[in-house]
Amino acid sequence: MDNESNVAISVKGLHKDFLLPHQRKTSLKQAFVSLGRKSYKTKQHVLDGVDFEIKKGEFFGIVGRNGSGKSTLLKILAGVYYPSKGSIDINGELTPFIELGVGFNPELSGRDNIFLNGALLGFSRKEMEAMYDEIVAFSELDNFMDQKLKNYSSGMQVRLAFSIAIKAHNDILIFDEVLAVGDEAFQRKCIDIFEHYKASKQTVILVTHDMETVRQYCSRAMLIDKGKILEIGNPRKVAQVYSRLNQDAIDKGTSNTNDATEAAGPRFLKAAVVGADGKKKVSFEYGQTLTVDVSWSEKLEGMQSLGVNVFKESGEHITGINTRFSKLPKNWQAKGKISLDIAITMKPGKYYVLVEAFREEGRVLDSILEGPKFSVVATDPLEWSGLMQLKHTWR
Repeated sequence: MDNESNVAISVKGLHKDFLLPHQRKTSLKQAFVSLGRKSYKTKQHVLDGVDFEIKKGEFFGIVGRNGSGKSTLLKILAGVYYPSKGSIDINGELTPFIELGVGFNPELSGRDNIFLNGALLGFSRKEMEAMYDEIVAFSELDNFMDQKLKNYSSGMQVRLAFSIAIKAHNDILIFDEVLAVGDEAFQRKCIDIFEHYKASKQTVILVTHDMETVRQYCSRAMLIDKGKILEIGNPRKVAQVYSRLNQDAIDKGTSNTNDATEAAGPRFLKAAVVGADGKKKVSFEYGQTLTVDVSWSEKLEGMQSLGVNVFKESGEHITGINTRFSKLPKNWQAKGKISLDIAITMKPGKYYVLVEAFREEGRVLDSILEGPKFSVVATDPLEWSGLMQLKHTWR
């Protein structure tokens, strides 16, 4: 019972079909000529037996290529569509922002649309008046509030809609591609909101094509392809499979889900954790130096940078170090191997290394998602608490 009470959304055996007519009657003449003829329709399977759960307090990512079925899934969760078969249990109030700005009136001013959208979210006029200044300040559209919405750019409309949407305080929030429109500064503000949601254990479902956002903020993620769940769980693994799925489509002109799934493990990278003597080691004392040895085969082509991450076994991301910010010699990739020395300043516990090879623009070429594991032990009582010690001076 306790386990059930911790579930925000439970989806079991979800199917969604659409009936598509073979011939579309686009004119009155065609409709008249077709009278008496049998109309043939094709059943399109958009979702095919989808099963998953989202826990309360999770920041859950949903990714998939265009036409994968993720938009249909969102609309079913939001109550826009009914499933053809299967069940959905939602524990709590859900606010979907599938299409930001739905409910806006282009003939009304930005000011009037704030109050209109607020009413659709269930706020009273008095409540909207109290938060109006904050909404305008966040949107950075103070000089445009008296203009009609139809004169706004698409980016301005999304900024206004998101600024209203984040005022909702329901149990479950769904955002669909909110980072796709807006300048870099506004996207940074959106990311700050996501950080707040994650820290406050707000249940959030985020649909995005930005894999860096998935890796950084999602506690779990799910990849949908051709109406089925291709991968669910570790957001970095989901992001990796999604990237390879897209690369397969580019290389072959079509996506091959089996190839993408089989390629989820490391193909070209190898990693080991060693001690000062260069031998593999699984236990380090606080204050010692740990060395991560990474090597790769000649088949790993196009690598621009390499990232080494340390995670606590319980999931906390301790640190991420990338060669992009180092002073390595040119063509260091040709060596086929590299070593990284890390001073052990983490608290005692169990850890593992995650290694990623990147092409330009941060696209992952290959990765070791759960690499070498090691433990940190303390010979003396630590003089600090927390995950790791920060350099400090008392004055």
